[in-house]
Amino acid sequence: MTEAAELPPAPEQARAVFGDRFADAVRYAELLAEAGVQRGLIGPREVPRLWERHLLNCAVLSEVVPEGVTVCDVGSGAGLPGIPLALVREDLKITLLEPLLRRTNFLTEVVELLGLDHVTVVRGRAEEVMGKVPSVHVVTARAVAPLDRLATWGIPLLRPYGEMLALKGDTAEEELKSAGTALSKLGAVETSILHVGEGVVDPPSTVVRVEVGESPGGVRFAAKKAKAARAGRARRRR
Repeated sequence: MTEAAELPPAPEQARAVFGDRFADAVRYAELLAEAGVQRGLIGPREVPRLWERHLLNCAVLSEVVPEGVTVCDVGSGAGLPGIPLALVREDLKITLLEPLLRRTNFLTEVVELLGLDHVTVVRGRAEEVMGKVPSVHVVTARAVAPLDRLATWGIPLLRPYGEMLALKGDTAEEELKSAGTALSKLGAVETSILHVGEGVVDPPSTVVRVEVGESPGGVRFAAKKAKAARAGRARRRR
């Protein structure tokens, strides 16, 4: 059996980023390094770089999330970026959406342990909950799927004129270019690549922003959502 990798001390930047929630961020890092590895949620090789590559890399997404909005973190996994975002932004209402039971169990434990009252854990796939959960202002995602596929899951969860914020790496520009047609069909009206976390993470985190118009998901999803709403009203009248 290989010896578990040791979690390094939190860097000084973490104190500034997490502020009053710094102790909770440390506890979350410890949970990832212990239970997260034991349950197969993250690889043991990630433990030495948990702070820079994962927690801080995700927390700086807060720089581009509007104030007081609703957020759905699609394919949340071990809670990245949703939990770091929740730790730095208590003004947000965040849903962690994840299909796998072992992951949702971990997420629920973390949310309860850290007292994240503004966070809800939902088990399910994005395509399964469309029309069944309230639409949100912002969808976030990290390391879930290529942008074109991610958009088919995330964009339909948005409210009209909402936005999807996807943390990406060096392939951001290439993915955005190849996903152009798919994004247009899904109701995207504006796309951009942002760099956040200057002075906190090196290199800064790359975010692909996809803004939608009045029909998130496109015409087909709008029809599907309307049909589901009519069915729901019919059931309530019975």
